[in-house]
Order: sequence, then C-alpha cells, then structure tokens
Amino acid sequence: MSGKFETFTGAKGKHYFRLKASNGIPILASQGYADKRGCSNGIKSVQKHCQNAKCFEKKVAKNGRMFFNIVASNGQIIAKSQMYKSRSGMNNGIKSIMNNAPGASVVAVEK
Repeated sequence: MSGKFETFTGAKGKHYFRLKASNGIPILASQGYADKRGCSNGIKSVQKHCQNAKCFEKKVAKNGRMFFNIVASNGQIIAKSQMYKSRSGMNNGIKSIMNNAPGASVVAVEK
C-alpha cells in the first residue's frame, strides 16, 4: 500500500500538501502555495523528483537534528521532511519518500 498526499488550506488561505506514509505518519510537508493549481504542481514535482537521489538535500538543524529537502532541478525547494534524531532515520525517511510518493493518492482534507 502506498502513502497519500493530503492537501489542505491554511489559516491565511495558502494551499499546502503533506505526504503520509502507508502507516499514516507524515513524512514530508510543502511550502504554502497561492492556489490549488500550484499545490497540485508541487505534488507532481515531488513525484517526478523523488526517484533521483541528487534531489534530496540533506541538512542538519541548529539543534543537531537532521532533515532533508526535496529540490527541483531548478534548485527550488519543493518540500521539507520531518526532523530526525539520526542520519539513519533520515536515510530511512528518504527511502520512504522514494517508495510512497510515486503511487500516492491525493486527498483533500479539512484542517
């Protein structure tokens, strides 16, 4: 079973998506988009770029936790992962994105 993308509108009217793994845990979150079309294009971009390891930008936060961004070929950040305590956890998160995103359904949810 694949994960699913959930789309929703934030308090200030921006549109967002998050990818949840098949176990329901959120593993990726988007930036805010001005409209639903931009949000949909963001999902398609994740699905396109998630199979290319070069599109995963690994980072360490100031608190020492690790995370990654999925970056488009033009260098723009598409989405950001949750925070991880270890490098192995982060690498497992990347594998989860690679496994869940390509076939994930898209569901609109109320926030």
